[in-house]
Amino acid sequence: MGEGTSLPSARAVGRGVRGWLAEAGDAVVSVFFPAGCRICDNLLVHSTRVPICGECLDSFAAIPHKSCETCGQALTALPANEAEPLICRACQQKTYAFELARSYGIYDGALVKAILLLKWEKIEPLGAWFAGRLAELVQRESGIFQADIVVPVPLHRDRERQRGYNQAGLISKPLARRLGLPHKAVLLMRIRPRPDKQVLSLEERWESVRGAFATRPGSQVDNKRVLLVDDVMTTGATLDACARALLESGAKSVLGLAVARAAINPLPAQDSGNL
Repeated sequence: MGEGTSLPSARAVGRGVRGWLAEAGDAVVSVFFPAGCRICDNLLVHSTRVPICGECLDSFAAIPHKSCETCGQALTALPANEAEPLICRACQQKTYAFELARSYGIYDGALVKAILLLKWEKIEPLGAWFAGRLAELVQRESGIFQADIVVPVPLHRDRERQRGYNQAGLISKPLARRLGLPHKAVLLMRIRPRPDKQVLSLEERWESVRGAFATRPGSQVDNKRVLLVDDVMTTGATLDACARALLESGAKSVLGLAVARAAINPLPAQDSGNL
C-alpha cells in the first residue's frame, strides 16, 4: 500500500455493507413479493413500509405560497399588497380561537386517497411519513411554531372504540417524537359524538363541534403552548372548538397543524367573501 493511502474505517465499511444489503433487500422484495402502489397500482420497486410510490407522493399538491398568514388558507385570487400581511376574511373577522394554523398540502387528488388509507386502514408508516412532512413545515417556520406539547384532535370514545385507533394520533405521536416534545394523546377528549348524518351543511358542521370537546379532568395544560394535530382541516371548525376547550382550561396558546387543507374554506357568515 502506497504512502498516504489509509485503510477505510470500520464505520465506512459498515455503511457500505448496510447499503449493499438494503439494495439487495429491495431487489429480493421486488422480485419475490411484488406489490402495487395503493394509489396508482404501479409496481413498488423498492422495499418500503409506505405503500405509495414515489411518483404519487411527489404529486401531492402543496399549499400555495400565497396564503393567509394566520390560518394558512390559500388566497390565490386575492391581490397581494407587499406592504400588508395577507389575511383571509375569516381571520380578519377573528373567527378562530387558535393562534395560527398550517397544512402540508391541498386536500385533493392523490392526497385524499392517501389520507383515506391512513384513516381506514391504520397504515402507521404512512402516518409517520406525514409526520415527517409536518415536522419539516414546523422547522421552516420555527420562529412562529413554538410549542410545549403535542395533542391530537380526539375522536369520540365510541367511534375510537369502533375503529380501534385515532388517525390523528397516528400522525401526532411520531411528530412529537421528531420535534422532541411530549405527546399528550388523552389530554383532550370529545364529549359529544359527531352526528350520524354523513354529509353536514356548513351550519351543521360548526354546530356539531360547538362545545363538543373538553380537557380531561386532572390534565395539566396551564400556560402550555399546544400544538394541535389533525388529518384534514376543512372549515377550521374542529380546530377552533378544540382550541377553545384548551384555552378555557388555561392553555397559553394553540397552534394548529393538519396534513391537508380544503382548497376553499366556506365561512358561517353570509358575507364571508370567499376566495
